[in-house]
Amino acid sequence: MSNPSDLPVAIGDVLAGKYRVDAVLGVGGMGIVVAATHLQLEQKVALKFLLPSAIQSPEAVERFLREARAAVRLKSEHVAKVTDVGTLETGAPYMVMEFLQGADLSHVMAERGLLPVAEGVSYVMQACEAIAEAHSLGIVHRDIKPQNLFVTRKVDGRPLIKVLDFGISKTIDTASGLSLTRTSSIMGSPLYMSPEQMRSSKNVDQRSDIWALGVVLFEIITGRVPFEAEAVPELCLKVVQDTPDSPKSLRPEIQEGLSVVILRCLEKDPGRRFQNVAELAAAIEPYAQEGSRGSAERVAMTLQVPSRPPMVSIPASATADSARNPKVGTGGTAWGATQAIPGDRKRTLAFAGVALAAVLGVAIFGIVKFSGGNAIAAGTTTPAVTAPSAVVTSTVTPTSTLTATATATPTSTVTPTATPTSTVGKGPGPRPSASVAPAAPKKDGGTTPSAAVTAPPKSFE
Repeated sequence: MSNPSDLPVAIGDVLAGKYRVDAVLGVGGMGIVVAATHLQLEQKVALKFLLPSAIQSPEAVERFLREARAAVRLKSEHVAKVTDVGTLETGAPYMVMEFLQGADLSHVMAERGLLPVAEGVSYVMQACEAIAEAHSLGIVHRDIKPQNLFVTRKVDGRPLIKVLDFGISKTIDTASGLSLTRTSSIMGSPLYMSPEQMRSSKNVDQRSDIWALGVVLFEIITGRVPFEAEAVPELCLKVVQDTPDSPKSLRPEIQEGLSVVILRCLEKDPGRRFQNVAELAAAIEPYAQEGSRGSAERVAMTLQVPSRPPMVSIPASATADSARNPKVGTGGTAWGATQAIPGDRKRTLAFAGVALAAVLGVAIFGIVKFSGGNAIAAGTTTPAVTAPSAVVTSTVTPTSTLTATATATPTSTVTPTATPTSTVGKGPGPRPSASVAPAAPKKDGGTTPSAAVTAPPKSFE
């Protein structure tokens, strides 16, 4: 922080006739943020205004006002509220924001080290809610990074993410398609900038913010950014050309599905990334803490788009993850992360299928048997009864002709000498063959029908 004697304000100063300066919270190259008290309301606020040197730059003043205009339009609980704007006696524009207690995410990570995966995902989920509202209003943030994600607390003590600093945000005129960014200069933080933003900040859209969210999530759960370099030109070259490491290769306990989702955010081609924040939120929600459930649906409602993400490829190694995370699919693809059918349910479905097939086979056989009259086929062998296989295909055509196929494997072969026919269903046609076991001779010369019968025919109509 700068020497207090170099600052344009001092503790105890009253700004704009109503805000008493209590402490200096931070100083940047262009502006300063102080904690102040509204004298009439006795309310704690944060006051942000430009440094005297920055007032001379029309672009700096425009950026400051742009941030105020963008922030005041956003109503999400995940955006720091702007309650007032004005001009100080020095001519510097200022904005009054809600006072936040806590620290930005970069400080949290520095103090705590590597965060639990679910906690880190939940922080990004909350940021998605704020960014979704901005995107719905045609605002692209363009500077998403841990320093602009402030971790404070809700009334019940749970962590709450607030997205800060829309100072370099870009507003898109949705009616004309024109950007209100007038220059092609590079604006943003290089470590979190997409390839297209490095080429020109003027032509980026919401997918550049998705890249930045992916970089932030990568850093939270691995402890490092996907692209590192000693100089900005080298960094730009890596971002544009190099393939990032898999997060799972850097931290093995990361689920394969989550690793794939993050790499999807870091695709060089914007068309291969998630196309909106709702898709990203739906893809990472299964890996977040339980309290984050429903966040993806809120994001989708804000953007008025479906909440289900597009299909992404899940490597075969994700199979092992399905036991730990039921949302990870094992079929090679997923809607970000699919819902796998539990093992018990699969066995239940299989047993039900076998039972249904057996019932159909018996019913079909009964129809053939009782409609075949008293004709008995001659033969010398009594085959054993075998159950039909579990695969039975049944089709009812519009002409009411029933077609069914049942596969069975009798233990012996019978050569029928009589071929009775029977009609199944309505309409004319030949009767199907039905084989019955030959009569067994009685001691007195008579015959007694054998109890064993052959399996049903392989096909009939």
